[in-house]
Amino acid sequence: MPPRPRPAHPSLRGRLSPALLLAVAAGGTLGTLVRATVAATLTAAGPPVGAGWPWATFAVNITGSALLGALVQALALRGPDEGRRRLLRLGLGTGLLGGYTTYSSFAVETATLGSGGHLALAATYDAVSLAVGYLAAALGFLIADAHARRSGRSTTP
Repeated sequence: MPPRPRPAHPSLRGRLSPALLLAVAAGGTLGTLVRATVAATLTAAGPPVGAGWPWATFAVNITGSALLGALVQALALRGPDEGRRRLLRLGLGTGLLGGYTTYSSFAVETATLGSGGHLALAATYDAVSLAVGYLAAALGFLIADAHARRSGRSTTP
């Protein structure tokens, strides 16, 4: 007798659907393509790779942080994370912005800087990336909050 399939974990029941998975996959594909285009454009316009600050990764991670902060706050102010809002959060947030931003390139560039004898630059890159990323996310959050309040779209007082 073949083994019975295991039921989905109770916390996942009703949360996974083909539409949500497709939204994440499509968003991730598009985000990765946008990141590659931005990186190629900034790399072609800037100094050679390995010559200093990794501007392309820094730029996508900072802009991605700001956009994610704005998206999450805009959706949160419109109501609970369900239906269309969940689809947008997963497709745009997890998918598009998850594909657009890149922790792996950040880690590789930090290691490359450090192994190339630029330990101070690697440490500075890490610290500045994290600090500016948090500030960018907070700025995106605040901009979305102000916009929602001005337009009367907020569900919170």
